Amino acid sequence: MIEPAFRPRIVYSRDDARGSARQPREPVKVLVAEDDYLVGMQMEQALTDAGFAVAATVATAEEAIEKAAAEDVALVIMDIRLAGRRDGVDAALELFERHGIRVIFATAHADTEIRRRAEGAMPLGWLQKPYAMSSLVAAVRDALERGGKG
Repeated sequence: MIEPAFRPRIVYSRDDARGSARQPREPVKVLVAEDDYLVGMQMEQALTDAGFAVAATVATAEEAIEKAAAEDVALVIMDIRLAGRRDGVDAALELFERHGIRVIFATAHADTEIRRRAEGAMPLGWLQKPYAMSSLVAAVRDALERGGKG
């Protein structure tokens, strides 16, 4: 019998070897604040498909503030007009002031007055509705590179 020129052999690495410390990264957590159920589900699916973890999809400013803080999200995709008494700008301002969480506004309502009100939340971007889900994913990636918590 002829021995092969190359024979595989078992190699053991040390526990403190550089490669052994590598852990798979957990997906970045984002929150979706959108009161249109179908749009919210579409956003959630696009973000999940892109490798993000969607902590929740909520419909009110109060839910957005509560969930974002509890889930320690990297950023929030925030509609301006939400269900309930408060709007997305109020929620974004509170999230930034209390928790340092920043937002991307995804809205059809982004006039000069709203943008001025939102300045204090230091938004990481604005998506004008209607937008493609690929634009949403690109905006989230860009925002995380520029200043999200992730």
